Amino acid sequence: MRGFLGLLLVFAVGVWTQKLPTRDEELFQIQIRDKSLFHDSSVIPDGAEINGYLFRDTPKRYYFVVEEDNTPLSVTVTPCDAPLEWKLSLQELPEESSGEGSGEPEALEQQKQQIIKEEGTELLSYKGNDVESYMSASSPSGLYQLELISTEKDTHFKVYATTTPESDQPYPELPYDPRVDVTSLGRTTVTLAWKPSPTSSLMKQPIEYCVVINKEHNFKSLCAVEAKINADDAFMMAPKPGLDFSPFDFSHFGFPSENDSGKERPLMSKSAATKSRLYAGKQNLDLQKVCIGNKNLFTVSDLKPDLQYYFDIFAVNTYTNMSTAYVGTFAKTKEEAKQKTLELKDGKVTDVFIKRKGSKFLTFAPVSSFQKVMFYIHSCLDAIQIQVRRDGKLLLSQNLEGVRQFQLRGKPKAKYLIRLRGSRKGASMLKILATTKPNKQPFPSLPEDTRIKAFDKLRTCTSATVAWLGTQERNKFCIYKKEVDENYNEEQRKREQNQCMGPDTRKKFEKVLCKYFHSQNLQKAVTTETIKGLEPGRSYLLDVYVVGHGGHSVKYQSKLVKTRKFC
Repeated sequence: MRGFLGLLLVFAVGVWTQKLPTRDEELFQIQIRDKSLFHDSSVIPDGAEINGYLFRDTPKRYYFVVEEDNTPLSVTVTPCDAPLEWKLSLQELPEESSGEGSGEPEALEQQKQQIIKEEGTELLSYKGNDVESYMSASSPSGLYQLELISTEKDTHFKVYATTTPESDQPYPELPYDPRVDVTSLGRTTVTLAWKPSPTSSLMKQPIEYCVVINKEHNFKSLCAVEAKINADDAFMMAPKPGLDFSPFDFSHFGFPSENDSGKERPLMSKSAATKSRLYAGKQNLDLQKVCIGNKNLFTVSDLKPDLQYYFDIFAVNTYTNMSTAYVGTFAKTKEEAKQKTLELKDGKVTDVFIKRKGSKFLTFAPVSSFQKVMFYIHSCLDAIQIQVRRDGKLLLSQNLEGVRQFQLRGKPKAKYLIRLRGSRKGASMLKILATTKPNKQPFPSLPEDTRIKAFDKLRTCTSATVAWLGTQERNKFCIYKKEVDENYNEEQRKREQNQCMGPDTRKKFEKVLCKYFHSQNLQKAVTTETIKGLEPGRSYLLDVYVVGHGGHSVKYQSKLVKTRKFC
């Protein structure tokens, strides 16, 4: 009994402090003492938006009393993550009877029976997921009941009621044309524009705009967006007591209605909602929400080509934290430019050029059955990325530079799609060979270190001694020299680092010599050479080429040396 009286006191204080006028405060408090009538009810405060939660197929009722006739009234219901069925009705309160002139009020049981038996006057009923309002410039006095039910699933909702709708205006007003326009459309970007809210331009209230992007449908309220984002976490939080929620509502969450009335958990406090939005936005990649201040032009980027997206704009009054939805739109991004596909011939080397940040597609469709497929790739400049798919299934994806080879399991009548993506630094060049009969590799094998080392102590006025590493395979090595001026810099050297440019591109007088070299012991696979006939005090660029069995060559990293000026 003590717990019940405490609960009644809380409810009574809530009714006493609400702005909505009551017909007879003492009488209304007497009526709500019967828990069988009001056990699942809440009182709606005047001028505040409350958050509510419905269990599926479990109706919920809200009550408020209007004491005076001709009172303006506005009630707005916002469904969140499911459609609602709701009904607003007016139920007149039982008048105090004279009791044969005694002035005594009717017995409470008689009053309750009268309220139950009289269904009241239905003012508005609605079914759906739109934000819907009941508005009346002159409402009669009486007990107003708002009953809501969700037949689809457990869901959140919001309710706002006021008796001063003209002065409150908590929801941002939409412009005369509330549509969102798509002003620019690309493969990965969409630019949106909309007219500003009069609440900001005329009433000078603080308005910010939030943009919502997703692939499923347009949203009719920001509440629906946040419910979608926070779907995993929302149920674990309960409404915040006070203006945001009535203390009676914790009974819907399975908690006892006595003794524990002060222990309910907040459903969505502002700080919790903000944190939840920040983290959930990262988890739900198909739904993005970004608030952009008071700008009314925004470009959405990082979209995928040839996909339909839905765009919604919400005007948010940052003072009241209440929002209004513009008429959303949708758009399909442009298709990605179709790439020309180059067909690889079995056993033949193909030269490929890729623009900076560009891509090239190649296909390989062997005509005969086979057990394995070999891909030999020589990246001439910077590192590239390669992806290989067989009949749509990804088999290989990695970055590579220099000479590499890959062996994949074969499959009869299979078709391979190779995607090559170039460097961000500049254009890329490469040679590629695909074959089902791997005998001898087309490109010569290379050591891990392809630098040329110059011995400073062996440097003279007319010669320079250098060394480089070899491999276990017997290959032909050719060394070339080219005199450069003193201003020759690293940038010029990088431009000449194309490893696919072979000895055939060099002038005959630049050739120093060619020789064969290999060693089964990699520790001893080192060769040296002294380049003679140089001029004192001059700079020379030295290049070493290794030539494979198929005639394809690979260039080592160039080395800049300078002869002594005085000897």
